[in-house]
Amino acid sequence: MMKNKSNSKKEETIKRRIQKEKEIILEQLKKTPIVQVVCEKTGIGRSTYYRWKKEDSRFASQADAAILEGSLLVNDMAESQLLGAIKDKNMTAIIFWLKHHHPAYETRIELRQATSKTEEKLTPRQEKIIKEALKITSFDKTFELEGSSRNEKTSK
Repeated sequence: MMKNKSNSKKEETIKRRIQKEKEIILEQLKKTPIVQVVCEKTGIGRSTYYRWKKEDSRFASQADAAILEGSLLVNDMAESQLLGAIKDKNMTAIIFWLKHHHPAYETRIELRQATSKTEEKLTPRQEKIIKEALKITSFDKTFELEGSSRNEKTSK
């Protein structure tokens, strides 16, 4: 009976430790949305992280949300740095901003195609095949229509 109590206490301690580690990972992902970096920083193996994601759907969705939040933070920081570089008259930053935020400077691809108005003539064999196909399809429909109207007339 003593072993059961000590085992359950041990399991509870492990669960609390794992929960704490998951919370630490989630907080770090919000600051640095790169799993490898966060795992190295927290001392938790990547395989452990991915196992937790696989086994715990709640943690998986929280981790995905934390990565998204972290990515948005990095985007904001990068844009802030870009604006700073523009203020410092960095021509590369200026060009980059204009190409991605102003329609007059965006990269365009122009496609041209030479067209000719020459008509291709069908060979006599091709004409014959098309005429036969049209005759068959129109014959079948005509026959169905004529046949049904004849049957209606003769039955009256």
